[in-house]
Amino acid sequence: MRFPSPLSKYLGRLLALVAAITMAAQPVAAQSILRDAETEALLNDMAAPLIEAADLEPNNVDMVLINDRSINAFVAGGQAIYIHSGLIEAADTANEVQGVIAHELGHITGGHINRMRDGIGTATNISILSMLIGVAAALAGAGEAGVGIVAAGQQAALGKFLAFTRVQEASADAAGAEYLSRAGISGRGSIEFFKKLQNLEFRYGRSQADEATFGRTHPLSGDRIALLRETYIADPAWESPDDPELQARFERVKAKLYGYQADPNRTLRKFPETRQDVPARYARAYAYHKSALIDLALGEADALIAVNPADPYFLELKGQVLLESGRPEEAIEPLRKATQLTRNEPLIASMFGHALIATEDENNFAEAEQVLRAAVSRDRFNPFAWYQLGVVYAANGDMPRARLASAEQQVMSRQYGLAIRSAQFAEAGLPVGSPDWIRAQDIGLQARAELERLQDRR
Repeated sequence: MRFPSPLSKYLGRLLALVAAITMAAQPVAAQSILRDAETEALLNDMAAPLIEAADLEPNNVDMVLINDRSINAFVAGGQAIYIHSGLIEAADTANEVQGVIAHELGHITGGHINRMRDGIGTATNISILSMLIGVAAALAGAGEAGVGIVAAGQQAALGKFLAFTRVQEASADAAGAEYLSRAGISGRGSIEFFKKLQNLEFRYGRSQADEATFGRTHPLSGDRIALLRETYIADPAWESPDDPELQARFERVKAKLYGYQADPNRTLRKFPETRQDVPARYARAYAYHKSALIDLALGEADALIAVNPADPYFLELKGQVLLESGRPEEAIEPLRKATQLTRNEPLIASMFGHALIATEDENNFAEAEQVLRAAVSRDRFNPFAWYQLGVVYAANGDMPRARLASAEQQVMSRQYGLAIRSAQFAEAGLPVGSPDWIRAQDIGLQARAELERLQDRR
């Protein structure tokens, strides 16, 4: 067995650094997306005035919720803003989340993801140059000098990249403040959220000294607060009150997410039965449902519906509890009403279609097909709806369209080999030149391209 030389250790660290930098530009990989109709509607409504202030096309900006309880938000290619569920949990107001959204819009308008490649390229060039010089020195007999050159180059590369990201963060802070101002939204929430981040830095013992800045991807939270406070206080929107309706919706969603993600016992301690408000009932309903206490979960759902019988999300909750408890027949009516009230909101409609299929009553299949086709026409990136639609097609004996629906679901689930085979089967059985036949070809091409891309990366 050979032990690695000091130089080879530094070369290994260099490769790890390059890999880490590359991964920093692709943070969404391997993270799961959490889809909820009410939460997505809230995030879209919170972002809408800021997107307009940023002069972006609203239909081109996607708000995506990541199922991760850490406090984070980021952009990753295109015009998509990814919000961790943990950020919703940490925030106290909708205004705080709007401050984060404004900042992320600053990254989009600044083209920071595209420019990230420039920063990576510069850092990598420094590392490679120092590595070559270091190897040359080592081969010439100056082993210690070679190790020193590689180590210094590695440190310089990291410092260059971190400085690059700090500049981007400061730029996004400034742009975010501008968008909040244009939208007439106070920056108080932005300051409060930065204070939360600063408290986390204190809790984890992170140095607040000026020299500590140089080892960070972001400026120190204290520096950001000091700089932004002056900008926000001088803005006419500083004294603007928070939107009470938006705040009430935020508190509902925050409790709902907590009930969905947290251990049921923790949820029941945080939201005891002595609390009869809407957020507490929401959270308890999910805690009871997760604990298989179905009657208690339905009791909370019914209490919510009694507060507002026309609230589609309360009806959706009841339908979900019934459906997932093996009572699809009872779930149909609340889900049908929720679907109607939201004008066929795709996620709710998908659950309604599932309930219709789960009854195993063929008389419900025609309605299920209609509902699910409407759902995927409005939201093609819904693998669950495509799967359910495939089940309906198969039950009706329409195997080409069943396999086409499977191909749609498989390509979104990154099952590219299966998607190719399903698309080929569908193409062979569909009328030549029809829209579905063309779509089958497109899916096959897309899946092959993704497979080739994955092979190239290896």
